[in-house]
Amino acid sequence: MTMASTISKAATLLRDGALVAFPTETVYGLGADATNDAAVARIFAAKQRPQFNPLISHVADVEAAFRLGVFSKDAEKLATAIWPGPLTIVVERRPDCPVSLLCSAGLSSIALRVPAHPLALQVLRTVDRPIAAPSANRSGGISPTTADHVRKSLGDAVDMILDGGPSTIGVESTVVRFTDDGPYLLRSGGVARETLDNILGRRVMTPTRYHTDLHAPGQLESHYAPKALLRLNAAAPEWGETYLGFGAYDYGPWTLSKTGDLQETAANLFKMLHAIDDSSVERIAVAPIPMTGLGEAINDRLTRAAAPR
Repeated sequence: MTMASTISKAATLLRDGALVAFPTETVYGLGADATNDAAVARIFAAKQRPQFNPLISHVADVEAAFRLGVFSKDAEKLATAIWPGPLTIVVERRPDCPVSLLCSAGLSSIALRVPAHPLALQVLRTVDRPIAAPSANRSGGISPTTADHVRKSLGDAVDMILDGGPSTIGVESTVVRFTDDGPYLLRSGGVARETLDNILGRRVMTPTRYHTDLHAPGQLESHYAPKALLRLNAAAPEWGETYLGFGAYDYGPWTLSKTGDLQETAANLFKMLHAIDDSSVERIAVAPIPMTGLGEAINDRLTRAAAPR
């Protein structure tokens, strides 16, 4: 089957309400027609995902996103600077927005993204409608960065898997919410906070515990978790632990980046957690990761992976 016919088949399945997993530059997504309530409900069933957790709607270009949500000047500025790319922008839905309210968990907002993966963009252009696509794995598990990860996690729950090779970034998109009082960073991810600040010319704020109306995907306390227990910021492994190293902290075969490169670490994180899980270890000690640049997103994922279950 040619790539063109494969993409055509994927688009037909999506229009018919099926689930199609496809690659993005961040992680693999579990796609469904975002305008079809029944198809979106299939995502929650396949992932065993709480329905209060919103979904991101993926579109082929900036103009398609502008037709679905109300973008302020700052939101437009960020979108045009980064899309296609690993950024999700949360804005208010337009009154005529056709996206299922299940995607927004019943909220008045909508989460939108234009992915920077050629295969994903071809699918989105062909299907010509927004596609809801959370990470293609069981809810709370390790996010998938290869087609094989999707098969192992979801099996027959997905109707088709498009294999586009390993994800290049390896952590989910950064999520920014625009409100009347400014932009908020709801989830750190593939775009560093410093990049957002530089584009907007202002500090992107962090929500406090009083911001109960600011919701985003991937905010469950326990998330991205392997079967093994994680101990973070470990300078060295203890007895019975498998060590996941970083830079100078290296005590075995599993190293996120021997040179301390955060981009390489992000790309390797979920892949290595999957591989260590497959080796049936029970305890993982993770080396300290700096909180600069992509380190903020990496530490966020590790903290959620290590949370009590």
